[in-house]
Amino acid sequence: MSYIAKTPEPPYYAVVFTSLLGANDPEGYAKMANKMVELAALQPGFLGIESAREQVGITVSYWENLESIKMWKKNLEHMEAQKVGREKWYTQFRVRIAKIEKDYGMN
Repeated sequence: MSYIAKTPEPPYYAVVFTSLLGANDPEGYAKMANKMVELAALQPGFLGIESAREQVGITVSYWENLESIKMWKKNLEHMEAQKVGREKWYTQFRVRIAKIEKDYGMN
């Protein structure tokens, strides 16, 4: 993915998912990650996503409100992906949720 998400005027929320991968099944991980992006985009309140991976993976998803983030976390397919990620792919991860109060930049 190589674009910057188009987000509305603040306030809105960001979920920052930072991870370190082990060596297990990188193709399976990429397939699951792509599926989760597609699924997240269908969720009410989803605004966009940005992702980068080198040694550390960072994915930022943007949401209208905290309730939409809670509903995404409870999505059954997402819950299964989280379980597989903990058991198979991640050696370490962290989720951070932030309220975006200011947003500016260059198109």
